[in-house]
Amino acid sequence: MPGRGKHRRPRTNPITRRVIAAGTGGAALTLPLLGATHASAAQPAQSAPAAAQSVPQAAQPAKSLTYTVTKGDTLYRIADKYDVSGGWKQLYKDNRAAVGDNPGLIRPGLKLKVKTAKAGAVKKTATKSSAPAKPAAKPAGGVAEATQASAKTYANNLDGWIREALDIMAQKGIPGSYDGIYRNIMRESSGNPQAINNWDSNAAKGTPSKGLLQTIDPTFQAYHVDGTSWDPFDPVANITAACNYAAARYGSIDNVNGPY
Repeated sequence: MPGRGKHRRPRTNPITRRVIAAGTGGAALTLPLLGATHASAAQPAQSAPAAAQSVPQAAQPAKSLTYTVTKGDTLYRIADKYDVSGGWKQLYKDNRAAVGDNPGLIRPGLKLKVKTAKAGAVKKTATKSSAPAKPAAKPAGGVAEATQASAKTYANNLDGWIREALDIMAQKGIPGSYDGIYRNIMRESSGNPQAINNWDSNAAKGTPSKGLLQTIDPTFQAYHVDGTSWDPFDPVANITAACNYAAARYGSIDNVNGPY
């Protein structure tokens, strides 16, 4: 839809401006485990031969698997789940013949070739030691609050994305309702988390509107909410950033009824 003037860079300081720390669209790098299974594994036994102590294990090569698309799937979610090098864009490139010209439209039952380097390891899960873990101290604010929300189970569809975003927004004091978010999403992207506007004035300036609520990169980065992804195509990150922007400019996403 037209984007005249929407998501202009704020004249005043944004409510939540953060320095971009890392990872804006690629999958997280997973280092190969070197076989240390307990706290003393880093200290070689005195009786072990010196040569055996310094031989690292070879890195696991990328493996290819066939993934069957299910209802609610997106290329972003699949790439993130399997640690695809290059993220959803590489996944789309590898499967463009099957997907077609619109990466946001993948049909249930579609077979995708996925290159993963996980080698059976659970993504972002540390190796457990035999000793019982001590309860971790609760960090103050920021990521800890969003982590509590993400501990819930949410459906991998539009309803689940909105509900997860609302829980995070409630902890951050960002106003907005389910109906207000849903109404604006359907107007802006029809519920497609990978929607991108390549034809309006923002696109002409090199900052096309992206995602469920069609934010441009400068707006997404300025109003990014701690604890969410830095990828503007991530559904929850896009919703929370857009609602944070709408709160600063209009009081709430509920007050937005047209291009913003």
